Amino acid sequence: MVEKVPMTQAGYTKLQEELRWRQQTERPRIIEAISEARAHGDLSENAEYHAAKEAQSHNEGRIGELEDFIGRAEVIDPSKLSGNTIKFGATVKLVDEDTEEEKTYQIVGDQEADVKAGRISISSPISRALIGKSVGDSIEVVAPGGSKAYEILEVRWG
Repeated sequence: MVEKVPMTQAGYTKLQEELRWRQQTERPRIIEAISEARAHGDLSENAEYHAAKEAQSHNEGRIGELEDFIGRAEVIDPSKLSGNTIKFGATVKLVDEDTEEEKTYQIVGDQEADVKAGRISISSPISRALIGKSVGDSIEVVAPGGSKAYEILEVRWG
């Protein structure tokens, strides 16, 4: 049984664009760099050749990862979701119960998470604490920086 990877359409599109770039632009560029380095002669002491081969290995590894994620993707459109209970795709407004600081996060797939942009991974401690909760609930998040308490102010979709 293949485990599906939940993601938004935007996250899916971004992975597809990276895959296309790595296959159509980066792969030929690296092959050209390897060719040029080979032309310089002795490969055993050719730093350019070894660097290009390492770049090729990294690129091919990432291509494999991207193909895997795209193949297992379960694209979920948050605008088609509704309800009062928090789940994947929800945008949640929280208030820190100690500092009164408000934060807004959207729960997204692991590959598209970007805390600075307000997108947190479905598998993050804060997401796991939020899933299944509703407006007015309090949660406690045990994170590497210590324990924090939040109250859920708003849940919206799309």
